[in-house]
Amino acid sequence: MSRTIRTLATATAALLLATACNSASTGGAPARPGDARGTVRGVTADSIKVGGIVSMTSASGYSKKDTDLGARARYARANAEGGVNGRRIEYLGAEDDGQDPGRNLAAARKLVQQEQVFAVAPMSSVTFAGADFLDTQAVPTVGWGTLPSFCGPRHIYGFNGCLVPTPGGTLNQTWPEGLADILGGARGRSVALIAGDSDAGRFGIRTFTQGFKAAGFGLAYAKASVPATSLPSDWSAYTKEILRSGPGGRAPDVVVSVMQTPYNIGLFTALKRAGYRGVLTDPTDYDPGLLAKDATRQALDGVVVLLQFQPFEADSPAMRRFKADVRSAAGGKDVPLSMHMMTGYMSADLFLSIAAKAGKELSVESFQKAAAGFSDTGTLVGDRAEPKGQKESFGCGALVRLRNGRYEVAVPFRCYPPIPFG
Repeated sequence: MSRTIRTLATATAALLLATACNSASTGGAPARPGDARGTVRGVTADSIKVGGIVSMTSASGYSKKDTDLGARARYARANAEGGVNGRRIEYLGAEDDGQDPGRNLAAARKLVQQEQVFAVAPMSSVTFAGADFLDTQAVPTVGWGTLPSFCGPRHIYGFNGCLVPTPGGTLNQTWPEGLADILGGARGRSVALIAGDSDAGRFGIRTFTQGFKAAGFGLAYAKASVPATSLPSDWSAYTKEILRSGPGGRAPDVVVSVMQTPYNIGLFTALKRAGYRGVLTDPTDYDPGLLAKDATRQALDGVVVLLQFQPFEADSPAMRRFKADVRSAAGGKDVPLSMHMMTGYMSADLFLSIAAKAGKELSVESFQKAAAGFSDTGTLVGDRAEPKGQKESFGCGALVRLRNGRYEVAVPFRCYPPIPFG
């Protein structure tokens, strides 16, 4: 064989090998719409493959594992009703990112490159390092929009909208307006805001500072100073500052914690022991499972919790259906309900609703087209609309208070007019 022929043969073999490797790495399915092979990643004639990413574990012990059960409950009902336009949802369950950015990105890569999912729903974590990858790979993703990554990227949606406002967006006023209702008005009332020392904590302080001021509260204290990676063993430095931050060196009327449950328990216990008698409030501690321990129940007694969905105490058709779906997914058992179950349930619900509108010829392109004109009303999170939800929240919520070992509705679920974020 001549040298020229041998060279051509070698080059041809290398080209064939590269082609085979590329085909194997994608599993024969495109990651984006418009692929020449005409197939859609994760979609067959009778199924749609979906996965989730959830912080099932964390260093502090905080867990969102119930998010997975909520998603399973909603997908199970969809399948029992015939699926989405004749396709059954093949839900793979949620990958645990451990609240670690590296694991979050690894989970996203695994679901797309190995499992070949069409969508990721739910996505619920304090980190979303996989956002750019999922958006670049054109993976419809639905989750709890508490991070900036839910605000703007084309393929990423918050089940109750974008909760982290961007320039030109709006702020949800449920928390400050609801607390004003509880106090009989915000005029002359002061508020202290405290968060973890992280990008998310600092941004939370910035946004809630604007929201509480707009509602008429005076700002006594606003710091993102609590170590985000280690739970303080001594809260006295924080409580002393807070208790002297109000007008005339007095305690503020409201202490707002933008932190997770283990931190709230420590902070609120310390404030109560120091004699604080004002309103304590946070956005995370709506979970009957927390009431099993006496110390936890005492620490959270009287605390007002922000909800961005109908309270479980509501007796609406949608809430009764949610409870029935969760009971069924739990094997017919009555399990304690949690806000994380609702997060998973409503993430799945938004994905299913948009996918149904996309029609029988489901693709990323048809899903995006359906999302661009999507709206519905009367859901457990209020009225929904896209692409509005990629820029601002749906503006609805409620406040509940823990009292004597049970939650009570302090401010009923309603939708508040948002304010411009600037």
